[in-house]
Amino acid sequence: MLKRKDQDLSQIQTEVFDIIVGIDEEKQQAKLKKASKKSLTCRRAIEERKQQKELEHQINDELWFDDI
Repeated sequence: MLKRKDQDLSQIQTEVFDIIVGIDEEKQQAKLKKASKKSLTCRRAIEERKQQKELEHQINDELWFDDI
């Protein structure tokens, strides 16, 4: 990560440095947000598939069509 020493940089250099660091942090947060969304989407898909399997199992076990 970038580090700065206040006494070695002018005000303009310090502002530019802070902007660059801010952009890097924003990019990293955007990556984390994207990864979190992807993880959540995958988790939801897995949960939905488990529910579907369980419902199929329950329907088959109850033999709904035996009464016909």
